Amino acid sequence: MDVFAYGLLLLTLSKCVVSKSPHIVFIVADDLGWNDVGFRNPAIISPNIDYLAKNGMILNNSYVQPVCTPSRNAFLSGFYPFKSGLQNFVIVPWAPSCAPLNRTFLPQTLKELGYATHMIGKWHLGMCKWECTPTYRGFDTFYGYYNGKEDYFNYTIFNHTDFRDNKEPTRPYDYSTFNFVANKYAYARRADKVITQHNKSQPMFLYLPFQSVHEPIEVPEIYENMYKNLKNEGRRKFSGMVTALDDAIGNVTDSLKRNGMLKDTLIIFTTDNGGSPTYFGNNYPLRGGKTTVYEGGTRATSFVYGSGLQKPNTVFDGRLFVIVLRMIHAVDWMPTIISAAGGGGQVRGIDGLNMWPSISKGVPSSLRSEFIYNLDDSLVPMMGHAAIRMGDYKLIEGFAGVYNGWYSVPENETATEKDDPKEDYYQLYNLRDDPTEHNNLYTKERSMLKKMKERLEEYKKYIVPPVSMKPDPASNPNNYNGYWTPGWC
Repeated sequence: MDVFAYGLLLLTLSKCVVSKSPHIVFIVADDLGWNDVGFRNPAIISPNIDYLAKNGMILNNSYVQPVCTPSRNAFLSGFYPFKSGLQNFVIVPWAPSCAPLNRTFLPQTLKELGYATHMIGKWHLGMCKWECTPTYRGFDTFYGYYNGKEDYFNYTIFNHTDFRDNKEPTRPYDYSTFNFVANKYAYARRADKVITQHNKSQPMFLYLPFQSVHEPIEVPEIYENMYKNLKNEGRRKFSGMVTALDDAIGNVTDSLKRNGMLKDTLIIFTTDNGGSPTYFGNNYPLRGGKTTVYEGGTRATSFVYGSGLQKPNTVFDGRLFVIVLRMIHAVDWMPTIISAAGGGGQVRGIDGLNMWPSISKGVPSSLRSEFIYNLDDSLVPMMGHAAIRMGDYKLIEGFAGVYNGWYSVPENETATEKDDPKEDYYQLYNLRDDPTEHNNLYTKERSMLKKMKERLEEYKKYIVPPVSMKPDPASNPNNYNGYWTPGWC
């Protein structure tokens, strides 16, 4: 948000802080598909995730962006990616770009509310200059990596190391298959340290974006062997990665319990996008996958658990959610978390809406009646050209993404469907009646098509050109002892 809007926000916050704010743990799973958790798919072993979801509130109409960087920017800024130049692709290590520095990030606002703020995990919002990195954008501490993925065993991306303890380059463990088990716990162990050393009288915000289950598809045999019934090696390893992630989440909740903080903690869990069919993620029965604006790429596995929920053990499924609570989008998490933290009502000047009153009380809300899946008018729209949701209806204009079918779960799990159907330039779906996007209504509901096209054109007025991804030789890690390092743009 701009300086004026931020000033208004702080004025509002200063009047609304409650006497006891909850601790907040915001967990982001990477590339986890709709059908990749135990509470939807009994073939997946995820007891910790399942417990939190079933004893909290499952948000079955929670939406994110088609890939990593845009979702993370939406989570932390409250702005649609197309207004930030982040609609076309993810930020690559050599790009002289990052999330806009004139926007206030969530942890900066939470610090104004008295929170200690910590980040453990994957950043992926740019690192060409120090000002782009977590400890300059509101986090008191950072432990993790700046870029989009890394090898689970040796912490490298494109043959160079990417791992930081605050600003200092580090390698948490030696390179060895054995130590992957320790690597799996690297984030959970740091989380335990942060939780244990935390001053319990101060509210804590812990942002925990895991790399799991993003490729590379790597997991120790101890986890892979839990899925011996799966003949497909890739799916077997991927499923083991989900269970390893689940173990790490269990360690974090155990630490909160051991330190007497769990009952005062709000846990938010979401994926950053749908699963990738290429890398064995699965979104069935939803259509598409990561990088697409179909439901399989943008409808997140999401739930909330813990402090502040008046109606736990609740599932807002597709039909009920559309009618009663409608939907929540990635841009809504910033104002929703601020409200849960005691920061008052709606945050002005952003795209996000405060959904906390509805989530906390489990009451009807009509706040979010529309949102943008993506808008990209560049020559090659990597994540789909344009798509909008209005009530029950969804309109896709142009290219929707490379995965346009319904993808079965690899061997020995339940799913059947065809791949790669033909698609029209305009695709109009009634998601209440057709949540799997089988029946294109664009020739039958012309008045709705016209209405949604006109609304989409209104949003297009606010498109910001995509940030530069042109390789900059100054980024070469050989200039920095083999580490991907900020300070060159």
